[in-house]
Amino acid sequence: MIAEPITALADAAPALETAIRAAALLAAALIVYLAARLVAVRLARVLVPRSQGVFAAQLMEEGVFARAALLAPAPVLSMGAELFPGSATLLREAVGVYLSVTVVLILLPTVNALVRLYETYEISRRRPIKGYAQLFKLFISILGAVSVIALLLGQSPWGLLSGIGAMTAVLMLIFRDTILSLVAGVQIGANDLLRKGDWIEMPSMAADGDVIDVALHTVKVQNWDKTITAIPTHKFLDTPFKNWRGMTQAGGRRIKRSLLIDLSSIRFADETLLDKLSAVQSLAPHIARRKAEIDEYNARVGADPRSALNGRRMTNIGLFRLYALDYVTNHPGTRADMTLLVRQLQPAAEGGLPLEIYCFTNDTAWSAYEGIQSDLFDHLLAALPHFGLRAYQRDALVDARTAEG
Repeated sequence: MIAEPITALADAAPALETAIRAAALLAAALIVYLAARLVAVRLARVLVPRSQGVFAAQLMEEGVFARAALLAPAPVLSMGAELFPGSATLLREAVGVYLSVTVVLILLPTVNALVRLYETYEISRRRPIKGYAQLFKLFISILGAVSVIALLLGQSPWGLLSGIGAMTAVLMLIFRDTILSLVAGVQIGANDLLRKGDWIEMPSMAADGDVIDVALHTVKVQNWDKTITAIPTHKFLDTPFKNWRGMTQAGGRRIKRSLLIDLSSIRFADETLLDKLSAVQSLAPHIARRKAEIDEYNARVGADPRSALNGRRMTNIGLFRLYALDYVTNHPGTRADMTLLVRQLQPAAEGGLPLEIYCFTNDTAWSAYEGIQSDLFDHLLAALPHFGLRAYQRDALVDARTAEG
């Protein structure tokens, strides 16, 4: 009876010895990893601030130094494989798989750090590379996966890649969106269609706001109501969108808005109105010049003065148009060097004569733009009665104000 436990212990000794060796090897690998991690992290914390290098700091923030310590156990595990003669080859393959995965885990955050470094430069707003970086990370991940599969199958990675060539059609289907997004990213970058910080409008995607991220698969737009719209990158090649960057670069934002004039208030300017408007400094020279020109013309053609329809006459709408043009031109918030018009449009279907103000403000910020536009129309609306004109109001009583100042 005593011999049976002894025999059982002897039979279990090889398995126990193997377990002890495995535990010792794993413990050694863990100790080496912890020591390497401690040294790497402490050195990084000491040396990075001294170097004042942006890239080194970003590598540290991405955890690259800590992940690099994962390489340290590999030599220990590889040499420790000799402790298991029957499984040495299999263990070395496992170490190869471990190394492949570790290298991928180190390279991915390194690419992230490179992108963050690039984004510290002004050129990154004009030429974003985040999409290309994501594609490169995908390429690294695929190579890592191929390497792992090749090691597990005991084949050459190149032989495995050649076999994958036969699956091109399937891969094209799987990576269709990635390929489309890559092509779109190249076109966007080459033609400078889109930059981070641009204000864009894409009605079909309900996007109207600032571009906050340009990546491989999506472009993120923060709308003015603070919601986020994610647009597939390839949509920018086949879907119309408006980029307002040109407005910002030109330094002028367009005002294109009309005053609706009551048609029944339009009339010829009589002497009383002309005398009153001659007190308006911007109109006085024009009234004097036009009056002399019209009087000379009417005398030359023999126009009968008993009717205003004979010959030529000034009108209150014409004088108001000239006044509005002068006021808008000399307003401190407009660009006189850009297109500036005050013009009549075809009468609106709902009634009234549209008098359109077409000009550009010298401040493109939204709040400043709205302030300038409101200031212009506040003044012009208040000036209408001085010309004997009324703003058109559908189904409303006629404004009882007179044209007297």
